[in-house]
Amino acid sequence: MQHLKKYLLVSALTLGLVSCQNSDDNPAANNVTLEFNNTFKNQTIILGDATSATATTNISAEGQIHHFSELKYVISNIRLIKADGNEVPYKINDLDQGATVIDQSKPETLRYLLSNIPVGEYKKIKFGLGIKKELNVLDQVRFPKFYATAGANDTKMMWEWGAGYRFTKLEGFYGTDQKQMSIHTGSTIKGSEGNYTQGVDAYRDIALDLPKNAIVDNKAPKIMIKADFDKLLTGKINTIILTSGTGMDGNATPNTHTANQMVKFVDNLGGNGSSDISGMFSVSSVEN
Repeated sequence: MQHLKKYLLVSALTLGLVSCQNSDDNPAANNVTLEFNNTFKNQTIILGDATSATATTNISAEGQIHHFSELKYVISNIRLIKADGNEVPYKINDLDQGATVIDQSKPETLRYLLSNIPVGEYKKIKFGLGIKKELNVLDQVRFPKFYATAGANDTKMMWEWGAGYRFTKLEGFYGTDQKQMSIHTGSTIKGSEGNYTQGVDAYRDIALDLPKNAIVDNKAPKIMIKADFDKLLTGKINTIILTSGTGMDGNATPNTHTANQMVKFVDNLGGNGSSDISGMFSVSSVEN
């Protein structure tokens, strides 16, 4: 009887070990990491103030010199597309778990972990630059984590008038005389409290093919996404020359550029949703 008990115990332990091994070898899901590299053409951007000697100097196709002291944008509504065309959404209606602020001054924000992605091969990624209109409200109760991140003193990704989030926030200087550059984008609203309607929709849906399939199995792949801010002024849609002033052509700071001027930057950075669905973004590599 004692020998039988020992045999049963060993069998149970062996079965448990085999089950664990099989589970590790054949997982149902794993993580995918998105890693963002913010560049001007092929050079990773270094932030700096007006007198900084190390900040990246950017020169547009029109020869306009500019550089960034602050560079932030919101990514949300992430979806991975399988090789068979099926779409796997990632917490697309939860800003706390499925949206993030990419901040060039904070290296930890340049990597975003997607957890529990179903095993399979993925050929494409889609995501939003900004926040789709049905979620673009400052809801501290529903999404306290994202609300706190976006509203932090060193982030300030909320409009001062309190109706929604900024989607991109670019601060810096331009020209040989270092004039202020302050480009903010985001959706606008019309009406009064309790009766708001959509004005300019600055949300853009980005779709990017992967250079090779990302394979989610017992290894967790990394997708390297390049955001080329050369497109800010020299995009596929618009060629922009920065100007200061209070006229209709003033576009270098938010207090002068109109919603129509803002949309030109939006279309360069995020595409126009039809002829350009990638904007400044591309996938530089996939590591399986």
